[in-house]
Order: sequence, then structure tokens, then C-alpha cells
Amino acid sequence: MRLKATPAVTALVGARIGDIPQSTWAKPYISIGPSNYVAELIDCIDGGEVMIQVDCWSDATVLSQVRQVADAVRRSLRNWDPPLATNALVSFEPWRTDFITDGAIKQASLRYTAIIEEP
Repeated sequence: MRLKATPAVTALVGARIGDIPQSTWAKPYISIGPSNYVAELIDCIDGGEVMIQVDCWSDATVLSQVRQVADAVRRSLRNWDPPLATNALVSFEPWRTDFITDGAIKQASLRYTAIIEEP
């Protein structure tokens, strides 16, 4: 995964990056959140739009730590074309970032959209 290979990201979260966070992980860490796929059949081309969410988590007393992690994630994924085994990637773009505070837990929710073509 690209995030694990980016020194600016691992300097902040170490190896704590995964689809499902382990209960033993200290914060900050990064998890892959929900995703969805919406088929778009346009002009005889089969494909669709994929939404992917990347979540950054922190329990620091201020938002600056989770903002730093989110910024490192954004920079890591900027201008990146994820390799696909079967489908062709048309675009991979950031959509929005939300910062959420729930008690002592801070979260940055980064959402990306990818347009793909199916064979």
C-alpha cells in the first residue's frame, strides 16, 4: 500500500495502517473506512465510480496531530494512479475531508473518488 511506503506518513503513525485497526494499536493510526461502487453505463462503456474513505485517528488533546496525519495522507495520494488488476483507472481524485471530534478522539475522514472502466 502506498501509505505504508511513504516516509512522511510512517513517521507519524509507524506501521499502524490497515483495513481493520488492531485493538492493540496506539493512536495515531490510519484505517480504511467504508467504500461504495456506483455503476455508470455511458456511451457503450461499462464502468463506475468508486468512493474510498481513509480515516486518520488521534487521541491528542489538540486537532493538530490528526491534521498532520491527514495532510501526510493527502500528499501521499496526490497524483497517484492506483494499479488495478482487472479494470482501467480513468481518474483518482480527492473529494472531501472532514475533521470530527468525539470526546477525546479526533478523526480526519478523507474521501476519494475513482472512475474506472471495466473490460
